[in-house]
Amino acid sequence: MGGATVFAQDYAEARAGFLAAAAARGLKVESAPHPSGKGAKGEILAMDSVLVGPADATSLLIVTSGTHGVEGFCGSGCQRALLADEELLARVAAAKLGLLLVHAINPWGFSHLRRTNEDNIDLNRNFLDFSRPPPDNAGYGELHELLLPAEWPPAPANRAALFAARERMGHLRFQAAVSSGQSTRADGLFYSGAAPSWSNRTLRELVRRHGAGKRRIGWIDIHTGLGPSGHGEKIFAGRNDAGCLERTRAWYGADVMSYYDGGSASAQVRGSLVHCTYEECPGAELTAMGLEFGTQPFEAVLQALRGANWLESHPEAPAALRADIDRATRDAFYTDTDLWKGQILGQTRAAILQAVTALGRG
Repeated sequence: MGGATVFAQDYAEARAGFLAAAAARGLKVESAPHPSGKGAKGEILAMDSVLVGPADATSLLIVTSGTHGVEGFCGSGCQRALLADEELLARVAAAKLGLLLVHAINPWGFSHLRRTNEDNIDLNRNFLDFSRPPPDNAGYGELHELLLPAEWPPAPANRAALFAARERMGHLRFQAAVSSGQSTRADGLFYSGAAPSWSNRTLRELVRRHGAGKRRIGWIDIHTGLGPSGHGEKIFAGRNDAGCLERTRAWYGADVMSYYDGGSASAQVRGSLVHCTYEECPGAELTAMGLEFGTQPFEAVLQALRGANWLESHPEAPAALRADIDRATRDAFYTDTDLWKGQILGQTRAAILQAVTALGRG
């Protein structure tokens, strides 16, 4: 799937590479400009997508990147490599299915090295029914003040108190309280928002249009930040349905993990973006998986998230401290080594081949 050259050093380079790869294939790119206008370096921000294969195919495979902004370094590289993979694209054609690549669902976060969007929303917690009361997460309220200290780096007392809270709650309950999603603190971590975001509305329109009339839809959403470095955990992303989980494991293997039973490195997600398929394409059978590549230990990733959040609330921070936090955030979600990139490309290619094979069976 190409090699390390498909990975970029910033959002602008990633977008240019994706557009060039699509042009080399003669593919039409659809670009939805981001309402904020320009990125961190003055570049254009957009959610870009290309469709490979016939629009009237009965089956569709969606591969998405950058749901969590800065995690887009990984997913973008995989998408660019896919577009250069002659054998893989030949198998897509032979399977007579459509392949929709959506690049940088959260272009603002990708550009600014943030996991959240321009409104501090975690997009994979934003796909909720906002006409109903949001899911309760009382555990987050217990931790909010500890997670967001007044100073950075956090004082030793803050670190000790946060560690003590984790010991008291246990790792699984602590992780769920922190990361499953919360709607009460707009300045906090893993905020779900109070209404559908721009990315939510834009992605829904894409899925609705390209998914119209499809019998079967597969979705691979590429993420980073959880698990051992370089390992791609296959995380079941459908609704809590035993038959759907069984089908997902038939596609990808028995090592597909489910957060519904506590087997995944991820806490249970509330407001997952892939669930929009159930509303936008109600007649389609959805088989969805998050492919989560490990980078650094949990503690380091959480520290990076806390630092990035603190920085957004402190625009007066010195330039040197800002640069340190940005670098730590990037490193927490993207490992810039040939070994890590090779691991990511190989595992992603295997997963895409498995999905193409399954969808090609009719």
